Amino acid sequence: MENSQKIRCNWCGDSDIYIKYHDDEWGKPQFDSQKLFEKICLEGQQAGLSWITVLKKREAYRQAFYQFVPEKIAQMREQDIDTLMQKSQLIRHRAKLEAIVKNAKAYLKMQEQGEDFSQFIWAFVDGKPQINDVPNLDSIPSKTETSKAMSKALKKRGFVFVGETTCYAFMQSMGLVDDHLNDCFCKTQHNR
Repeated sequence: MENSQKIRCNWCGDSDIYIKYHDDEWGKPQFDSQKLFEKICLEGQQAGLSWITVLKKREAYRQAFYQFVPEKIAQMREQDIDTLMQKSQLIRHRAKLEAIVKNAKAYLKMQEQGEDFSQFIWAFVDGKPQINDVPNLDSIPSKTETSKAMSKALKKRGFVFVGETTCYAFMQSMGLVDDHLNDCFCKTQHNR
């Protein structure tokens, strides 16, 4: 079926990068700890901006932050952040860039304490995607009790830029919740 003939969530509009992200990634259950780590960091970069802004810069973030390998990021110093602040391909917000380093250290601390990041994240939805009834975009919340609990738990472990709204966007994108519109071809029931 041609891209234009498919019924999809209308938030992706007609932008090729957004359509590809919607069709191939958004809402698909992701269990890989490092990919979950990358996404929670990138969601934090979005704060106050639109997701497409971050999406367009995602490759630059991957290059700047060692493909989101936490062990490498955790070794970054203030001088590294100074250098990144000069790169127009990134969102030049010092606290946001520093947040990725802080989050890498928090992630590694969890690992050291025997806490698997993927299991930790998926425990908030009992290990399986929650399929929501989404007749229209207005029916999608910006945060939930679950995203509030996740935010609190992440902050307790040392993560930053992980507010309730950021956590819900993360849950949507990583497939913990399926918030595709009911008539979207990506909705879970369509793929059974």
